[in-house]
Amino acid sequence: MAKTSKKGGKGDSSIVVNKKARHDYHIDESFEAGLSLSGWEVKSLRMGKVQLVDSYVLLRNGEAWLIGCSINPLDTASTHVIADPLRDRKLLLNKRELAKLFVETQQKGQTCIATKLYWKGHLVKCLISLARGKKEFDKRANTKEREWNIEKKRVLHRG
Repeated sequence: MAKTSKKGGKGDSSIVVNKKARHDYHIDESFEAGLSLSGWEVKSLRMGKVQLVDSYVLLRNGEAWLIGCSINPLDTASTHVIADPLRDRKLLLNKRELAKLFVETQQKGQTCIATKLYWKGHLVKCLISLARGKKEFDKRANTKEREWNIEKKRVLHRG
């Protein structure tokens, strides 16, 4: 019998988080999408062999596709399956969400990016976000604000 955690199994189920997205973009709205995967990709995700840094979502022919997500195959992957780590993966969204994403990405400066892959039960979900690109001075202002908050906590802690 498997052990259960004391927290009731509600721990963080993240596979990978795209930290660079928060640095480079203003996140406006997020959607949860299913991911169409093959067997070897699920096994690689369980081992954490995935990278989301340069990935984005492309809308074409009324469907959403995850482009640039790298899932590296395990060494023990099947020999009769050709494993392409950078293949385009279909995102599973309903028509209303697809229509909203299509309308929003047609606006100037809006893009759709993948921010997180995580487990929801036995399924792999992708958190995709509508985002606007940050300018260089926005990035500097965020860094300055973060450093000021850290310094403020230090001063308050000392008394």
